[in-house]
Amino acid sequence: MVILCNRLIYTCFLSYFDIYSNIIFVKSHHLKTILMAIRKLIELIELLKDKSLKTILVVCANDEHTIAAVNEAVVQNLVKAVLIGDEVKIASVCEILGIDTKNLTIIHQPIEELAALLAVEMINRSEGDILMKGLISTDKFMRAILNKEKGLTDHGKVVSHVTLVENENYHKLLIVGDVAVIPLPDLNQKVQIIKYMVEIAKRLEIDLPKIAVIAPSEQILPSILSTTEAALLSKMNERGQIPGCIVDGPLALDVAIDIESAAIKGLKSAVAGDADCLLFPNLESGNIFYKVNTKFARSESAAIMVGARVPVVLASRGDSTRVKLFSIALSALMAG
Repeated sequence: MVILCNRLIYTCFLSYFDIYSNIIFVKSHHLKTILMAIRKLIELIELLKDKSLKTILVVCANDEHTIAAVNEAVVQNLVKAVLIGDEVKIASVCEILGIDTKNLTIIHQPIEELAALLAVEMINRSEGDILMKGLISTDKFMRAILNKEKGLTDHGKVVSHVTLVENENYHKLLIVGDVAVIPLPDLNQKVQIIKYMVEIAKRLEIDLPKIAVIAPSEQILPSILSTTEAALLSKMNERGQIPGCIVDGPLALDVAIDIESAAIKGLKSAVAGDADCLLFPNLESGNIFYKVNTKFARSESAAIMVGARVPVVLASRGDSTRVKLFSIALSALMAG
């Protein structure tokens, strides 16, 4: 109830602001109370309350953060869980954490590569809806997913990564891509990443997400590829080739997220200062943005790999229990 009230109050504020500002937050013609998109990661849990339970398969679930996060997700009735890994280690961690293993299904497979292959096989047999990386190297985990014969990807499908960032200095969640998988996305891959971000935005109840295509400058500079491709993406959106959203670019990061910067530069844009999604030109810039937010600003986050047949929680071994819990919640929201 508190979460819902906060969202409704915030909606009234934005509708008021819409009338007295040159920056368009929502397409409203009068003040009215509507259900806003979620603004806090904790609200992901609220969105899952009326949804059917999905089953998450966790590969090499041998560490405390992973087991604690998965157990919390089970306790909160977000998912059902199958832990694949070293049964002795899993039982030991559960005992240390005071976790009742009766709430979890445990499959003993201590060899990393075989645990990953088993999980992928179970997904393909419809015995699971979500895949999650535990204490296993990313290379071994991804090798099982990307296996051409027995993996989880379809021909021609782009595998990417989308992150939600909750920074207390921004007025809503930011959906960010790609910070972890594609080193230098080409134009077609950028189109697909936008579509993934839009899909997630819709699940977060954002009716018309605003996509900022990030570049060093708002000017279209032929010598800087990120600016020319941003302009192409914007025009493709304008002509209906990228539907269901508003795409603008090139936009420097400051004008994408800061109203004052946009006003000072005299930039007229429906996206500037109010972006829902940030598309970065390469992995380096996206990854740095993510780590500056999570390490310097202590922002909360959640992330999933997209483009496989099921959502994949590609958690870092250094991610906290809370980050992993929110990532599980996001994956459950996107499953099915």
